Amino acid sequence: MDAEYQSFIKTLRAGHKPEFPADAKSIEYARLLDAQDKLSFLRANFNIPTRSPLRKRALDGTVPGAVKQLDISNGTKHVKGDAKEDAPSIYFVGNSLGAQPKCVRQYLNAQLETWASIGVNGHFTSLDNSPLTAWQDMAADCAQQSLDLVGAASASEVIYMNTLTVNLHLMMASFYRPTERRHKIIAEWKPFPSDSYAIASQLQWHGLSPSTSLVEIHPDPETMYISTEHILSVIDEHADSTALLLLPGIQYYTGQLFNIPLITSHARARGITVGWDLAHAVGNAELFLHAWDVDFAVWCTYKYLNAGPGAIAGAFVHERHHHHGHHHHSTPDPEKGVDVVGYLPRLAGWYGADKTTRFNMDKVFRPAEGAHGWQMSNPSVVDLACVRAALAVFGQTDMRALRDKAVVLTGYLEWLLMGLLKDNFGEPAFRIITPGNPLERGSHLSLLLRPGLLDRVSETLAAGGVVVDVRKPDVIRVAPVPMYCRFEDVWGFIEVLKTALEEAR
Repeated sequence: MDAEYQSFIKTLRAGHKPEFPADAKSIEYARLLDAQDKLSFLRANFNIPTRSPLRKRALDGTVPGAVKQLDISNGTKHVKGDAKEDAPSIYFVGNSLGAQPKCVRQYLNAQLETWASIGVNGHFTSLDNSPLTAWQDMAADCAQQSLDLVGAASASEVIYMNTLTVNLHLMMASFYRPTERRHKIIAEWKPFPSDSYAIASQLQWHGLSPSTSLVEIHPDPETMYISTEHILSVIDEHADSTALLLLPGIQYYTGQLFNIPLITSHARARGITVGWDLAHAVGNAELFLHAWDVDFAVWCTYKYLNAGPGAIAGAFVHERHHHHGHHHHSTPDPEKGVDVVGYLPRLAGWYGADKTTRFNMDKVFRPAEGAHGWQMSNPSVVDLACVRAALAVFGQTDMRALRDKAVVLTGYLEWLLMGLLKDNFGEPAFRIITPGNPLERGSHLSLLLRPGLLDRVSETLAAGGVVVDVRKPDVIRVAPVPMYCRFEDVWGFIEVLKTALEEAR
């Protein structure tokens, strides 16, 4: 069986669909795949919501998997739970909010104890046996732990700060420098709404209009697929008038993974600055941002990185933008009467200043090295503790191994879905709008349901202990995240979906 599992990985990594045996529709087969999964140990690091707590309406001091207790006058009595209600849910919504790493409590408790014990000195002091470093070094520590996640050459290319849209605005303030000739931004047709708002407001900030300065790349209307060739042709068509190409690494709605290296190379060869929104790609797909020569990238940490809702976000700035260059300027030092080291223009703040001089309270801004110089305010240590905890789980594996499992998980999911369509006579209840090529998708498949089915199907899935992301009017996004999802979960989802479709007829 292990040889068969490895064969699936090889086949999928080559961009081909694997041939699963006839008995692959059974729970026994799914469990055999789980037995061969070398990353199955990672699941124990997470609190997976169980069915009963999903309906919780008040805090009761428990988390999923905890022993239920009942306080009585003569002691504490354990309460026997309902096996079905206490079973883990099928949590297929990590593309919206990742499951909670258990170690988050340890890292948060370390932060709280440090704060309570040494107060302001926590900025400069690392306590023995704490999982956290001094507060002012925590963002840099998280950057160091992220090199494999994003493919950075060094920690100086990565910084954790703010939230995704704030970081997108900060990056565009530096990298979108429109001129009379080059003023356009090329984006795709359906970016996440926050990106749309950011792009439009940046254009308006510069006195431009989206009607003349925004180029949208549209998909094939039938398949909703955007081919790489089409993207390159749009770049060529508008190359002379484009200042910035800004695309998602993975399209949030369809789940399409774009060819980041080829698109980046093509645009940069035409003098276009290239930025990527990697909200759905970091922790999901293998990335090599430095080697791919990406100018900048931004991402959130609450999806595949599992750092919690609204957690502090990340940004990448290629090292070629860290030092002197034709985009840089010098700032006069009024005290010394000389120019200080130039830097790429940015919206500057105190925490972006060089750490060695930060507390000198100098009026002249001298940025910290690399991406760290884009920081503004003192980052939330609570947020950074959550990110650091989440990254500690990633430290138990690597993106190559996670990607290997992901392609098999989604490959198995797709195979079972296609079998469900084949067995369901009549008009198809859904179609998969995520590319069939494993090299062009991440860890989620988007199902476009037949109009009128969404509400009824969603209700049955929820009742069956399945948590998925619903995008009205008709899309369900299904994400078996390799960190904590099992092949048995995939099988279980198909069983509940089959019931849901039958009841929705």
